[in-house]
Amino acid sequence: MDFLKYFDNIISFFKLPIWKYLTYGIVFVLAVVWLSTVYWTYRDARLRNTSAIFWTLVVLVLNYLGLIIYLIVRPPEFIEDVVERDLEIRRMEMLLAASIHRCPTCGREVKDDFVICPNCRKKLKKQCIQCEKPLNLDWKVCPYCRTEQ
Repeated sequence: MDFLKYFDNIISFFKLPIWKYLTYGIVFVLAVVWLSTVYWTYRDARLRNTSAIFWTLVVLVLNYLGLIIYLIVRPPEFIEDVVERDLEIRRMEMLLAASIHRCPTCGREVKDDFVICPNCRKKLKKQCIQCEKPLNLDWKVCPYCRTEQ
C-alpha cells in the first residue's frame, strides 16, 4: 500500500502546471534554435555561392540531420576569400613581373640602381672604384670594367 501511495505522490508531482509550462518552454527553445540553424544555413550558403534555397529547405525539412549534411558537403571557402586570394596572387605576379625591388631594412620600394635606400639610408650596393656603376655588396670584381674592388 505504501508503494501505491508513494507512486501517486510522484504522479501528482508531475501533474503540477509547472511541468506543462517547462515542457512548453523547452519546445519553444528547441524551435528557436532550429529556426536559427535554418537562417544560418541560408546565410552561409549564400556566402559560399551554393544553392541557398535548396539547403535552407533541406535543413527545414530534415532538421538537424539536414544541418549535418550541409556542414559535410558545403564548399570550404567563402566567395570573398576566393576573390581576395585571386587578387593577391595577381598583385604578387604583377610585382614579380615589374621586378620592383624593396629595401631589406625598411621594405620601401627602391630602384635597381640605388646605392643607398633614400628612406632609411641602408647601404644597398657599392660603387665601382673606376666606372662608378652600382655593384652588389659581395662582388669582388666589377662586371662592367673588370676592376678589382
